[in-house]
Amino acid sequence: MTTVQPTRQDLANKVSLSGKVTINPIFGIVAPVAGQVRYRDVTPPLSTPTRPTRVASVWASGKAHRIEVPAGAVFAGRLVDDGSKVTAGMPIVSAKKVGYGLVADIDGAQAYQISDALATVQAQIKNGPGPFPCKVLGTIAALPAGTIPDPPATPPSAAPSGQPSAPPVVQAPPSVQDRTEPSEPTGMRLVCTAPANVKLINGASATLEVVTARATKALVLPVEAVAGGQGRGKVDVVKPDGSRESRDVVLGLSDGKVVQIKSGLTGEETVAVPGPNLPPAKPGGEGGPSAPMGEK
Repeated sequence: MTTVQPTRQDLANKVSLSGKVTINPIFGIVAPVAGQVRYRDVTPPLSTPTRPTRVASVWASGKAHRIEVPAGAVFAGRLVDDGSKVTAGMPIVSAKKVGYGLVADIDGAQAYQISDALATVQAQIKNGPGPFPCKVLGTIAALPAGTIPDPPATPPSAAPSGQPSAPPVVQAPPSVQDRTEPSEPTGMRLVCTAPANVKLINGASATLEVVTARATKALVLPVEAVAGGQGRGKVDVVKPDGSRESRDVVLGLSDGKVVQIKSGLTGEETVAVPGPNLPPAKPGGEGGPSAPMGEK
């Protein structure tokens, strides 16, 4: 039998995503509150916007909550009908980042892990620069196809009384650089941007790491010393006379090597390694024998 004593260290839970460098990635902007969305007619810009572009408002309790496409991006589509009732956090506008971004696809299990933890994202380009902080754009939610309404037609001006009607003015179609294409649907994904001094190459593979939770100076034990999981476990505390006492503990974060002990120990105990084996289930019951946390 070997023994350990609890120690303290900083812990972080992380989720790694596989992504790539992409030109002009699409991202979604969500409703800040529940209410009715009212869109504005947006004129396609002649150059990359250097200031936010107001594209809609969500009305709630008589107050308008502005929806803006951030600077450096352009409006790419309406995601719901004008006048629709929307809920807080629902994607209602798509936008297109002008330039490079990093895009990583997300599956359903990862989505719920990282949905509230996008403040800290690090990126590493394969065989390239990194790690570096990556600023998240918009939401990770899947987006429907965007729509961009046609601009309203300009009615012909009336000629003065007694004058012949002027011929209608035929306006030239917008040039290619002025035309905005509606966005295509997307799956769940994370879109972020690198600092300006990071060299990016379109299509390069990257890893995005999202920190989902942190604990500072957490009381920890090796995972081999703990039985159980999902927040509850047991450890064997070794008494001065060499006997063992099984102790219930509340578990927190784990990095795969150590696990946080949130309560149940003071930090002065001596703990046996490996941890206790939980008793097997009774015949006919659910489950089976449980091994100490970390054992195969």
